[in-house]
Amino acid sequence: MRIGYIGLGAMGQPMATNIVAAGHELVVCDMDATKTAILAQRGAAVAKSARETADEADIVLACLPTLAAAEAVALGADGVIAGGRARAFVNMGTTGSAYSKATAAKLQAAGKAFLDAPISGGPPGAEAGTLGVMCSGDRATFDALAGPFDAISAKLVYLGEEPGAAQVMKLVNNIIFFGNVAVALEAMTLGAKAGLDPEQMLEVINASSGRNTATEWLIPNHVLTGALDFGGANYIIEKDLELWRREAEAHETPMWLGSNLRTLYLASMAEQGRKADLTALAKTLGKWAGHDIPKTR
Repeated sequence: MRIGYIGLGAMGQPMATNIVAAGHELVVCDMDATKTAILAQRGAAVAKSARETADEADIVLACLPTLAAAEAVALGADGVIAGGRARAFVNMGTTGSAYSKATAAKLQAAGKAFLDAPISGGPPGAEAGTLGVMCSGDRATFDALAGPFDAISAKLVYLGEEPGAAQVMKLVNNIIFFGNVAVALEAMTLGAKAGLDPEQMLEVINASSGRNTATEWLIPNHVLTGALDFGGANYIIEKDLELWRREAEAHETPMWLGSNLRTLYLASMAEQGRKADLTALAKTLGKWAGHDIPKTR
């Protein structure tokens, strides 16, 4: 079986690298020729378009930064749907359930299967091959990808055949993660301004009930270093929070905390820029408080 991979960004490139390193036959596609050249040096073939990728691969995976890009790659005139060889398309990006349902229906009409496989763990998890992968859609495609998924993930969960279920799961996870980051940074800004040492704060929090992924590894590794380099750009966070809003509205569920989180991250994006890392929220909170969490590492 030959795998296609479209989208070699902060998440896609390390995933594709791990897949080819595990010995799977791979063809890659990206607008950035430098990125495809790096994969070519590692043994991957290179395609010039989504359609060409689908002409050369049996199953095509894609991880793309915007909903428009995901729609074009899957269903455009030069997209996977037009390829002759590929029997299935796998969406690894965060696009919302409406995209999944519509895309699955159109691909099915064209004789191709669809699988949702959004990922969690950020660029560090993608590089380490320890991502969480949640899947829904065509079971045969899921089963066929056992090897490639094993090369990129530490936890793989199949949520059923309903297209979009994995997207809902991803958005549920994301809103919790964004909340953990925001609450931890806001609280630690207070502590820092009150004179507490950030390292000692983390020592107490991580041995107490406030412990979460933000305090365990994101803040120590990406905020206290001063690097602000987790790898999640603000424009990606904006997309994910908008998709969460649409999902909550569609299912008529409460949005009190999520709406405030969305407002906070949008305000940070206005302060720090769309390309800034989500951890730049620490700078925004510091500006408002008149005191930053100091760099300690």
